[in-house]
Amino acid sequence: MQLIILTGMSGAGKTQALKKFEDSGYFCVDNLPCEMCVGLVELCKRATPPVEKAAVVMDSRERIFRLNMKNTLGRLDEAGVDYRIVFLDCRDEILERRYNETRRRHPLSDDIATGIRMEREMLAELRDRASVIIDTTNMRPLELGTALERELNMGSTGFMLRVMSFGYKRGVPFEADIVLDMRFSSNPYYDKELRPLCGKDKAIRDYVMADKDVREFMDNVESMLYRLIPRFIEQDKRRLVVAFGCTGGRHRSVCAAEELYNRIKGRYNAVLTHRDLTIEGSDIKERTGDKS
Repeated sequence: MQLIILTGMSGAGKTQALKKFEDSGYFCVDNLPCEMCVGLVELCKRATPPVEKAAVVMDSRERIFRLNMKNTLGRLDEAGVDYRIVFLDCRDEILERRYNETRRRHPLSDDIATGIRMEREMLAELRDRASVIIDTTNMRPLELGTALERELNMGSTGFMLRVMSFGYKRGVPFEADIVLDMRFSSNPYYDKELRPLCGKDKAIRDYVMADKDVREFMDNVESMLYRLIPRFIEQDKRRLVVAFGCTGGRHRSVCAAEELYNRIKGRYNAVLTHRDLTIEGSDIKERTGDKS
């Protein structure tokens, strides 16, 4: 049996995510008390036919959440249950805005900002144990479903490397374990002919990789990961997110992410994503008056 424990910040999209699991054939339970989790697993196993996939939401609505969750995870480990923890995160200011728009009360405090701070402290340990962390700050509901498919359809409980690009002007990704800044390199944005292109295009790659310091930097990153990943695996870390950032997230960071992914994909289970590539392309067209 496969068990998904869906948790994270209140307002980050757990309800929408649970609907996605339900549509994908999972037996779903919202707001399940921690103490009932092991019993639910046994019940699913005894069902006729047995339930093969289940997803449960456990979050800060349970006031003694931290203690009970630690005990529950320990019991699941002892029972040999195949489970993965999916943690949905979001920036504080967006969470506060969502609460204000819906006029909902935060489950931990009448003051929304205080509730968010308390919840982050409460969930910190569980976040560290998560198999998958998804930042929903800039996501629409459909994009959250796509992200869940991408992250969980990898299938295995083994190690997965996720290489991503982003733009600093939209914030550093919450889910990033290692953040690498490409703003030391020359920016193709200031070349009018290169500006409409992106880091996937050969002309941008040639421009960025022509810098010997960039080539040496990428060699060092690749070498570092080859040394670190086996150590992460020894510590039972199932995923590593390496994020390259530049100003907008369209040129240098995309080029670097593509370069690392192509170098390492044959050695490790890897996935490549570009967080800000599409939206930055739209912004460039607006700034330059390109209506194509």
